[in-house]
Amino acid sequence: MKQALKKFILVFILFIAFFIFQKLLFIIFYHNLSEKATLHGVSAVIYNGLSMDCSIAGYLSVLPGMAIIAEQWITKRWLMTAQKIYFAIISSVLAIITIFDLALYGYWGFRLDMTPLFYLTTSPAAAMASVEWWQLVVGLPAIAITGYGLYKLFSTTVLRISPDRKKRMASTILMTLLTAALFIPIRGGITVSTMNLSRAYFSEDQFLNHAAVNPAFSLMYSATHQTDFGSQYRFMSDSDASKAINSLNKPILTEIQADTTITLSCQQPDIYLIILESFSAHLMESLGGENIAVNLDSLAKEGVLFSNFYANSFRTDRALPAILSGFPSQPSMSIMKFVEKTERLPSISRQLKTTGYEPSYYYGGDINFTNMKAYLVNSGFNNIICDKDFHISQRMSKWGAPDHVVFERALTDVTKNSPAKPRFTVIQTSSSHEPFEVPYSNPRFADNPQKNAFAYTDSCLMAFIDGLKQLPSYNRSLILMVPDHQGAWPNNFPQATDRHHVPLVMAGGALNANGETINVAGSQNDIAATLLGMLGIDHSMFPFSHDMLDPSAPHYGVFTQPSLAGIVTSTDTVVINTDSEAVLTANGNNPEKLVNQTKAYLQTLYDYIEKL
Repeated sequence: MKQALKKFILVFILFIAFFIFQKLLFIIFYHNLSEKATLHGVSAVIYNGLSMDCSIAGYLSVLPGMAIIAEQWITKRWLMTAQKIYFAIISSVLAIITIFDLALYGYWGFRLDMTPLFYLTTSPAAAMASVEWWQLVVGLPAIAITGYGLYKLFSTTVLRISPDRKKRMASTILMTLLTAALFIPIRGGITVSTMNLSRAYFSEDQFLNHAAVNPAFSLMYSATHQTDFGSQYRFMSDSDASKAINSLNKPILTEIQADTTITLSCQQPDIYLIILESFSAHLMESLGGENIAVNLDSLAKEGVLFSNFYANSFRTDRALPAILSGFPSQPSMSIMKFVEKTERLPSISRQLKTTGYEPSYYYGGDINFTNMKAYLVNSGFNNIICDKDFHISQRMSKWGAPDHVVFERALTDVTKNSPAKPRFTVIQTSSSHEPFEVPYSNPRFADNPQKNAFAYTDSCLMAFIDGLKQLPSYNRSLILMVPDHQGAWPNNFPQATDRHHVPLVMAGGALNANGETINVAGSQNDIAATLLGMLGIDHSMFPFSHDMLDPSAPHYGVFTQPSLAGIVTSTDTVVINTDSEAVLTANGNNPEKLVNQTKAYLQTLYDYIEKL
């Protein structure tokens, strides 16, 4: 009986020990992200993450517990072989989770969830495009070494403990009770609250909170909460949520004064919506950033700049529905994963088609990545140009055709074809993305590939618009330029609002404006109502989109990323942790009210998704 008990306890403890090692490795790898990663901080991380570690250790100890019970009665060699296979598989899986989590956190700023799997299953080549060769060279051996080391730990300790069958009945009863008792750490205790990600949150320093999260639990939690929309983010009663949303959506009529003077010179202009990969306000001097996107800045000075504007999310698949469907991003999911739901989303393209527009979409990469093609087809795009439409010699980058090739193709098509219908042309860039390898060299940024990549895309953008200016149709063109998601430069932002602060620029011969700046708060989900409002087209089917040029509409910017949501109004800014409900940022006249409204917004959004 002692041998059985020893083996059971050792299995559980070894899993806990590995998870503590995992945390230490994570902190060492990213120690520069926090000044609080001291000995005290590390101890707090281990302590506050222990219950989550115990939960995963509990899950992983169930089968070994059952095997220990079986050992009391079965003497066959296959049982030992089965245990070896189990520990080999678990060791491999934990090694993959550990190294993937370690590699991706630097890019995403949150612990591992189902997002990478979604990317890999839709387009493995595109999912791996950000990966550099040295990361594979280092990563694959790191997985092998970690997996082998963990398996060796189990094989030289646990698997060498021989069963003592002298008191097999007593051992069986004890082990059955102990295995059943694993339900307690798995559940997270015996209180009403079950184990969830908020258990690890204890500090005002988000890095320490993230360090305390077990990546295996984060992945499992994400996988099991992908479709349970109606039960997520239940902060208050439905009636209280409705009251909070009605209060948030109450317009402040004094926000817009001269802004409504912005008009169009023709009723149905050719519309060009250019989605700029990873751009942000920090690339533009006019928004207080560096002098990198000089052409976008110059276009803003001759057109319209929305200066208090925010990206809804952190990745393109979560941003496209915001930009093209006026549908806000979500912290725990990507709506594009659920094709049946995107079929029921409204879209700018479909609304424009009802008034005679001909939509086209240009993208140099794999259009199947993250279910993009299904979403675009559902959104009404019947002319989609992607990597397959470019010669193989033109697909020279990891993301397919580089930006200058895509812009040139779009300009060629516009120049050659003069349809009777007005155009709605969307161009999605991709070159200003990791690994920032572009066919361009700006001497100002010779030592910085990221800045150079942004300057490259910025130059491609201007070349395209200069080409449009040579066409007779330029006088009836309206050009909208917006980043696809939060900015990628600088690499680290202390505040989420800074990271999500992006420009929305309007230009073109059809725009009656000259260097106007709009200061009302808004975000990508407001593009739909604003654009359609300028055209005099009904946008009532976009419930989460507000016309930023309409004095009678509410004005606020909203953004989310895993475990985080924020809202910016003209007077207040709030960012909350969606797992722990901790308030990360609260500035302004009445931030307490906005905290409640942010929670209500999230709850209402997920209720809407549940009904889609």
